[in-house]
Amino acid sequence: MGDKRTLGFYVLAAFFGLFVLFLYGPLSAVFILSFQGPNGGLTFPLNGVSLRWFANLFERQAVGDFGASFGRSFALGLMVMAATVTVSLLAGLAFRRRFLGATPLFYLTVASLVIPSIIVSLGIGVLFQQVGWRPAWFSSGYGAHLTWTLPFGVLIMFAVFNRFSPSYEEAARDLGASNWQTFRHVLLPMIAPSLVGVGLFGFTLSYDEFARTLMTSGSSNTLPLEIYGMTTNVTTPVLYALGTVTTVFSFLVILATLGIIMAINRRQARS
Repeated sequence: MGDKRTLGFYVLAAFFGLFVLFLYGPLSAVFILSFQGPNGGLTFPLNGVSLRWFANLFERQAVGDFGASFGRSFALGLMVMAATVTVSLLAGLAFRRRFLGATPLFYLTVASLVIPSIIVSLGIGVLFQQVGWRPAWFSSGYGAHLTWTLPFGVLIMFAVFNRFSPSYEEAARDLGASNWQTFRHVLLPMIAPSLVGVGLFGFTLSYDEFARTLMTSGSSNTLPLEIYGMTTNVTTPVLYALGTVTTVFSFLVILATLGIIMAINRRQARS
């Protein structure tokens, strides 16, 4: 504690400060401009301060359907989260054992991360049209989002199981536990915080996804598509207010997830 800070510490601290400024500088501008006065515009300086544009979000809009698009994004995020957690867990368990074709299957799983998102969206949209199904946010959009979230979930579970010692499971079996009991009472509680993290990835990546939704949402926009459409029509700070509200919502989701992880860790420490 008594050691003096070296020059390298201050250089790295300054670099980190610049990184934070670059990351959150544009976001802070949107946050400030969302509090424009009733006669304010889309640029600085502020023409008064008010909550007018936040109230405007709950009024009928000539352009933009905030409530419905948010509901679609929220429902889609929950659907993608559930599928991502389930498939990632099962894939992690499967890849703990060697099986024929494991390596090609792994590379096929993560290949969608390097394919341009718009190409994935276009391909899924065309596929649905060819088989006679109308693209929609809850079907084709759901499939498109999974091509983005599942590789991340699988990679996280691989990292978790690579550090997981099988001795815990062996000890449970030596005490007479069945495979299901070992999974339910030993393995699952130990990896539960990681599963919560996978769920957070699945939800947030889906909630904010634009490119993979563009060609697959059909006639109903999700929130990112609705915001994009509004940028060419809306000329009031209500757009900034919407950005502030959605950003705060995203941070609340992250904080809630961290709270759940901390609660799980405390429960495990007590037990």
